[in-house]
Amino acid sequence: MAGRLPQAWLDELRDRADIVQVVSRYVQLNPKGGRYWGLCPFHGEKTPSFSVNPQRQMYYCFGCHAGGSAITFVMEMEHLDFMEAVKLLAEQVHMEVPELTHSREDAESKSRKERLYEANRQCARFFHAQLWKKESAQILEYLHGRELSDSTIRVFGLGATPPQSDGATRAMRELGFTDAELVSAGISVRREGRMYDMFRQRAIFPIIDAQGQVLGFGGRAMGDAQPKYLNTSDTPVFNKRKGVYAANMLRKQRDLKRVILVEGYMDVVALIQHGVNGVVATLGTALTNEQARLLKRYAPEIWVSYDGDSAGQHAIMRALEIFEQEDIRARVLFFPDNLDPDEFIRQRGLDAFEHLRPLKAAEYRMQRAKEDLDLSDDDQRIEYAKRCAQILSKVREPVELETYLQTLAVQTGFSKDVLRQQMGLSIAEANNAKPPRERIIRRRAGDAPAASMPEKTLIALLVSGLMPKDAVRDTDFDDPQLHMLAQKLLAGSSPAAILAECETEQQRVAYSEAFALNAEITQDNAAAVAEDCLRTIRQARLQRQIDDIRAQLDTCGSAEKAAALSRTAERCFVIGGGSVYRQMLPFCDAAYVTKVHVMPESDTFFPNLDEDKDWYLAETLQSGEENGIAYEMCLYRRK
Repeated sequence: MAGRLPQAWLDELRDRADIVQVVSRYVQLNPKGGRYWGLCPFHGEKTPSFSVNPQRQMYYCFGCHAGGSAITFVMEMEHLDFMEAVKLLAEQVHMEVPELTHSREDAESKSRKERLYEANRQCARFFHAQLWKKESAQILEYLHGRELSDSTIRVFGLGATPPQSDGATRAMRELGFTDAELVSAGISVRREGRMYDMFRQRAIFPIIDAQGQVLGFGGRAMGDAQPKYLNTSDTPVFNKRKGVYAANMLRKQRDLKRVILVEGYMDVVALIQHGVNGVVATLGTALTNEQARLLKRYAPEIWVSYDGDSAGQHAIMRALEIFEQEDIRARVLFFPDNLDPDEFIRQRGLDAFEHLRPLKAAEYRMQRAKEDLDLSDDDQRIEYAKRCAQILSKVREPVELETYLQTLAVQTGFSKDVLRQQMGLSIAEANNAKPPRERIIRRRAGDAPAASMPEKTLIALLVSGLMPKDAVRDTDFDDPQLHMLAQKLLAGSSPAAILAECETEQQRVAYSEAFALNAEITQDNAAAVAEDCLRTIRQARLQRQIDDIRAQLDTCGSAEKAAALSRTAERCFVIGGGSVYRQMLPFCDAAYVTKVHVMPESDTFFPNLDEDKDWYLAETLQSGEENGIAYEMCLYRRK
């Protein structure tokens, strides 16, 4: 198990690292109403919506919904991981970070990784020094031919391989690294009992993470050697699916509005040399969800700029899907005349680059949708409208959607009203494509009801300390995020500690919103507010149960058919009038009955389950009065 900081020490750090003081180093704050307010550092705004709550030791922006603890704030502002932020805060409040306790196995693994990091660092220095030697003239000439300055070469630590097939291996051995360590780090390979360098006759691009650790290398072949680009294979310290090239540069850049994702290392180096910030490349693989989440930490929007060939276009579509899954705004950036980013910036410069207009994801998809179609043909024009309707059904911004609909109406000749109708059909077709039973299961298990205001108010009550903890249970929360939050609060965790331990951005946002709720609650009305919230939650839960029943109804022509269905289904509900009620009652285990306290003029009545020896009243779900008539919604169960 990985080492952890003592909880008591973390609690002391949170107490001593006052969040108002921490945030004030970056944001000008003004006190108002028991909180401090300022302009949000995470999004542009003119009116302060960024609040700091000293009582709860948390911040929250009502504009962009960013929120968290002092540790979280430092992580976001400085692009640090948890431990790095903790160390920075500890230094500021003059606390010594305790040594982490590790198992023997963990300690050995950490030691091995540190050796691999050091081997990579020393090897990067060796490659860089090799670049300036006479025997590496061809590689240096290549880099200069791509118009890279010596300053840029040094900034990126670019290097060259030695002419000998084991030159790097022998150099690392002289520094005390074993053959096993060199193989494990991906610096060397063992073949037929001999050690060889992994990279030969190549320009070297060190791959460095946000913390400045050299993880591995990318090598560009000279001449006709294959493959043209070669990356370090996965090692204990390097996973090409999780990192990006030039991550160390991202960390140094503040207030990025977008990150540009390109294909080649040379594209990254050239763009940055010419003054374009926030440029990275994947590490020889297609974009992954892990890489997307990493980039999301640095900017709210990603521009994808891949090659215009078939493989590049396919990679763009896949990247857009991943960004959509991770809730990241994305655009597609094309360079004119089939130039790659490196060629474009060298030929036309920074000013021309800044005038490029990237396509929004929907725009790009609409362009792709008509590539194989002839819009002069009626059938193909209809097909294009259907494809675009499917694309536009995912657009959230009304103004953006209206613009696309206007364009599509001009292209196809269909009115915007007709296209909107087709969008509705497209959504329905997508839903109906799933098997009915699968769709129901997903709605129940995966798409939990959105967090209601009563649930958020209950969280605010728990945080305020105005309500006894035994007055509410975690089972009172249907929203999964708030359910987990309630569990933590009921177990005694503080808001600041909970926010610091959040594993995902989604979770932290949800918790921050709940903590930031400014409910008008006092000691006098706390109990009444809690009772009202619980009543509302239970009524809503009952309504959802009713809706689920209606969604799953299977119309049956007889009691026998219904009984047969009940034997094949996990749960079976029957709804009907008096005749159905009497027919199906013998087959049922539970009955939902609304009892009305009035005696109408009638000669026919439902069976009275209060007097039936086979049934008992399990729960009164709701009671009230409507139009002067009292009623009760009751759940009866078979004895």
